[in-house]
Amino acid sequence: MTREFIPVRIAVLTVSDTRGLAEDRSGDTLVQRIESAGHILAARHILPDERDQIAAQLRIWIADPGIDVILSTGGTGLTGRDVTVEAHRDVYEKEIEAFGTVFTLVSMKKIGTSAVQSRACGGVAGGTYLFALPGSPGACKDAWDEILSLQLDYRHMPCNFVEILPRLEEHRRRK
Repeated sequence: MTREFIPVRIAVLTVSDTRGLAEDRSGDTLVQRIESAGHILAARHILPDERDQIAAQLRIWIADPGIDVILSTGGTGLTGRDVTVEAHRDVYEKEIEAFGTVFTLVSMKKIGTSAVQSRACGGVAGGTYLFALPGSPGACKDAWDEILSLQLDYRHMPCNFVEILPRLEEHRRRK
């Protein structure tokens, strides 16, 4: 059985206290890959490392029926200003624990034990997938090329995120 490609609508949030759109190489990396894969860039925004602002933007996008997936980049490290993971977890209904594990395995091939410093994570809320990626272009390439490009492709077998997208909120339906 051959499956047709199904484009998904993806929002990109860059979290940085210092970068604007002109310097957003990680965001640019994600946008280029999203569009090259045939997906739709639904929104793009840059916010400072402020937990409440990040969570508020995530909630706005989760509530938007025109967005299926949110990718954030930046703020996943260990420093005091790195609060993206906490903001993501503030909105998750379910965490995709294996995403961080698989990301670490992918990163180990590139940066060795330094991969232990990343807190990349993924989850689901309001029928939307959310993934927090590190702020480097290399980490964004690794996450997209080796995990997300496959899981966001309906043709990927044996299973993928796209095929279960319509079922993410089945618990909210009346019987």
